[in-house]
Amino acid sequence: MIKRIKVPEERIAVLIGRNGKTRRYIQQKTHTKIKIVDDVEINGDSIDVMTAETIIRAVARGFSPENAFSLLSEKNTLVIMDLPKNERELKRIKSRLIGMGGKCRKNIEVLTRTKISIYGRTAGIIGSYENTKLAGDAIRRLVTGISHKKVYEYLESHHNKFNGENDFTTAD
Repeated sequence: MIKRIKVPEERIAVLIGRNGKTRRYIQQKTHTKIKIVDDVEINGDSIDVMTAETIIRAVARGFSPENAFSLLSEKNTLVIMDLPKNERELKRIKSRLIGMGGKCRKNIEVLTRTKISIYGRTAGIIGSYENTKLAGDAIRRLVTGISHKKVYEYLESHHNKFNGENDFTTAD
């Protein structure tokens, strides 16, 4: 199977890594061949291509390769949420989601045991299926204007239910 995907120009260097290290690691772990020209071409068995594609999409959406590699574990998933297209609205929403010095994003990550990337017009979440759903709910609530305090209370009530059960898992 061959799959082609677009990656923003400014993320290509991150995808390749120093001396090609990141690309080689993805190829090695997913048993695929990755070619980067105008877009990214992934060649291999279907399931391996899908895994490599998910990792590459995570890097393309602003995640570090190390966080993206956690997608090698079947316990983790990637969720990409579209943010508003209106420039003014987008700027306001991004500010709410990131918070002062990244505090809001960090709080959501801690309370949901996920990793979050706000990049371009999207919010990306990596974590277990249950935890990415919870983080996605929190992001949707913030986008609709619910106060940070109410969102944190919502997350804390769910955090106590899952405490210790759904840890953010990295591969290797």
